[in-house]
Amino acid sequence: MHMKKLLIVLLPFLALIVIPFVQAATINVCTFDKDTYNRGETGYITVIIYNDKEAKIRVTELTATIDYYYDDGNIYIQKFYTDATLPSEIQQGNSSSFDIPFSLPTNIASGYTDVHVKAISELWNEEANRWFWSNHPTYEPTLYIESPYKQQSENYQQQLEEQLTINKNTTNMMYLFGVTTIVFAAVTVFLFILNRRTRAFTQPIA
Repeated sequence: MHMKKLLIVLLPFLALIVIPFVQAATINVCTFDKDTYNRGETGYITVIIYNDKEAKIRVTELTATIDYYYDDGNIYIQKFYTDATLPSEIQQGNSSSFDIPFSLPTNIASGYTDVHVKAISELWNEEANRWFWSNHPTYEPTLYIESPYKQQSENYQQQLEEQLTINKNTTNMMYLFGVTTIVFAAVTVFLFILNRRTRAFTQPIA
């Protein structure tokens, strides 16, 4: 009886020793919703997790950690969490897609920075009829923050193009107004001359 109780107690610990060395989940895809971001923008990371084991798994946590470098050189680390409802089960041989929304500070330094994406998963054990700790797949996509000077330059360029378009439209309107005025004046002169000639023909001969 004591031996049976001892085996029941030791079974979960034996499973914990074996299972951590088994790969149960892998991150196959980890991409941003666009290639370039500006300061203060929001976005999201799409993560696809694949279950390569012969038992179902569940994702209990999915995060993205970004090391921010500010303009003054200070470092700030922020962690973002998936907006999906967890835990989320993935059947054997299947994949599931998750999104991790994030937002960038307005004074973040421009350039490239690595994002540490990490998933925590658990593997279902039929014999024990319970979930056990499994592996923690990771991925590190590279985030690119555009220089604010380029953004300002693009804004100035856009404003310049808009101003040039306005000036061009104004010039065209002035030309049109000038042509219309000339035509109107010519028609007025023509009608005036025609009217005088008509009067000259219609006057009675004394």
